[in-house]
Amino acid sequence: MKLWRNKEQRIAGFFEQGTSFTGELQFSGVVRIDGNFHGSINSGDKLIVGVNAVIHADIRVREIEIYGHVVGNIEASGRAEIQPSGTFCGDVATPILTVHTGAKLDGHTHMVTDSSADGVPYSEATRLAGKKERSDSRRSLDRDTGHA
Repeated sequence: MKLWRNKEQRIAGFFEQGTSFTGELQFSGVVRIDGNFHGSINSGDKLIVGVNAVIHADIRVREIEIYGHVVGNIEASGRAEIQPSGTFCGDVATPILTVHTGAKLDGHTHMVTDSSADGVPYSEATRLAGKKERSDSRRSLDRDTGHA
């Protein structure tokens, strides 16, 4: 796993494995968490959730890469990516969502793109599949009209 791709993406902050933090985290730049975090995370930049991380938080960032375990809601203004080792349980709102093979996603996704002619977001409900269900390729895609 690459920690940075260029000078602008060098890690500005790091929570090492074995650390625990409870509270509100606000940052700029790229922050990587490999420890335990409980609370809320807000940034206009990028969060990397390391493979050993366990995070229980509502997260608002520009980008997020999940290699570890996250429980909470995510609002990513740029993109959200769940790696093969990643587990996410909660709701995610982002224009770009990548879920790699082997990743686990349990929750709702809300995606709005510029190509939506009517501007109506789509919502997909997902859940972790049991052993029997993994062989099935069932998915339900519901169009969220915004009406009650």
